[in-house]
Amino acid sequence: MFNIERWQEIFEAIAKNKLRTFLTGISVASGIFILVILLGAGKGLQNGIEKQFENDAEGIIEVWSNSTTKQYKGLNPGREIQLRNSDYEIPVQKFENQIDKKSATNITWGGLISYGKESGNYQFRGVNPDYLAIENGTIIQGRFVNAKDLQNNEKVAAIGLKVKQDLFKDADPMGKIIVVNGINFKVIGVFTDPSGEREESRVYMPMTTVQRAYGAGDKINGMMFVLNKTANYEEALAQSENFTNGIKELLKSKNIIAPDDDAAIGVYNSVEDAKQFYDLNLYIRLFFWWVGICTIIAGVVGVSNIMLIIVKERTKEIGIRKALGASPISIIGMILHESIFITTIAGFVGLLASLLLLEFVGPMVQSEFFRNPEVDFGVALTTLGILVFAGGLAGFFPAYRAAKIKPIVALRDE
Repeated sequence: MFNIERWQEIFEAIAKNKLRTFLTGISVASGIFILVILLGAGKGLQNGIEKQFENDAEGIIEVWSNSTTKQYKGLNPGREIQLRNSDYEIPVQKFENQIDKKSATNITWGGLISYGKESGNYQFRGVNPDYLAIENGTIIQGRFVNAKDLQNNEKVAAIGLKVKQDLFKDADPMGKIIVVNGINFKVIGVFTDPSGEREESRVYMPMTTVQRAYGAGDKINGMMFVLNKTANYEEALAQSENFTNGIKELLKSKNIIAPDDDAAIGVYNSVEDAKQFYDLNLYIRLFFWWVGICTIIAGVVGVSNIMLIIVKERTKEIGIRKALGASPISIIGMILHESIFITTIAGFVGLLASLLLLEFVGPMVQSEFFRNPEVDFGVALTTLGILVFAGGLAGFFPAYRAAKIKPIVALRDE
């Protein structure tokens, strides 16, 4: 029930102690402000991580070779392992039912690529038809390398948007001839990549053509796989771990590598990394909650201390109220009302300030692993609940103390 006299008392108490009330409100507002900003930052980290995993197909497993680190079957350590076409074909055949997309790679990190008077140093790769899908790239003009290109050793190339802009400017590149390390290739497509210029500064060509044109024989640098989708994350993780263990065993056996030499064959499993990133993000967000709530508690303690001072100042008044028949519940309600009002108003100011900051400044803060910090509606409701609870908690102990005051003692108070 609305009690205008109680509201008048609250505003009179605030008016008498403007500076004290203002400083108390600042401590509460800053606590809510810091909490919401930290939660928004945690969401920004999560958005950044999710964006990184969107840049490539889900569940990528990448395999490459290194040098051996252990002696095995009479072979010394330090032996460099060279992957070949057969190293790619064996796991493809063995795990055929598990694999959704696949590609071997033959990479030249810096190649001179030119068209007419324009030239530049770009990375070019021999790949299989699934490669662009694995990288989550998109053909915006023409087509990508296909099986017929590999079968016929066609000298064709799909170029990244950055390469197209550098070499062709505004001209149409389709069907034009580019020179890649001294060998002519016809442009059959232009692609974009969500990761940006780094991937768009590449040129992709048929694996068989690259091996033959540049004297690589049957050598490859590595291989990439995307496994079939599963019902849930745990199944995907188990499937990917089974696949990575299986391919390691196959390659170690074929290349005479010690079973316990884990350095000779490198494997990157994005499913495992996804779990690590999301676990890390969870820990960061829990830490942010902890810091924010501790800051709020500091503000609540300040409000509670102020309310204790107010109770002390109003001891005689409380005694008179009780002598006139005021119940302990009404005394507690009076103190809680003032405490919740101050805390909630200050908290709303902090909440509003933090939401405005995230709304206008947040989109300007963009980096590789931090994007669009924001707070969703559920978190805002949670924060609102924290405000009300904090106000009640701040006033409870002073209110309880006020309710225990004996009228005769209160009336003697100076």
